[in-house]
Amino acid sequence: MEVDRRAWSGEGDFTARLLEVLQQADDIAALRVEDAPASRSGTGYALLANEIFVRFTTERRSQRVRWLGVLPLNRLVETPRLTLGGLELRLAGIEEIGPADYADDGMLQYLRTERVVASYQTRGYKLVELVRVY
Repeated sequence: MEVDRRAWSGEGDFTARLLEVLQQADDIAALRVEDAPASRSGTGYALLANEIFVRFTTERRSQRVRWLGVLPLNRLVETPRLTLGGLELRLAGIEEIGPADYADDGMLQYLRTERVVASYQTRGYKLVELVRVY
């Protein structure tokens, strides 16, 4: 499996856990993770936005088609072994990942929040992590 992390800063615990789980899947051929431009921080909060692009492995199968509407032919087509909907069901069954907060045919979205209070601070800040899987 190819994993491209060049455009990712490495921030985000949930993103790292999600990558670990995705790397163990046999039906995934390649992963690319990037920092999304929506990342920002302000007083009392920090928003981390990461995007994961998934390429599924494919399998060839024969499909019967008609050429010019008359001649029957067999054509080899490549179909993905897993879809984004199937990946959503797999990830929902894993306790540390859980179901996606939003899902459609082209994207899965996870939103996780966590309150971070460093030992030298009294107030802390809220960390919001947004991960989109395409």
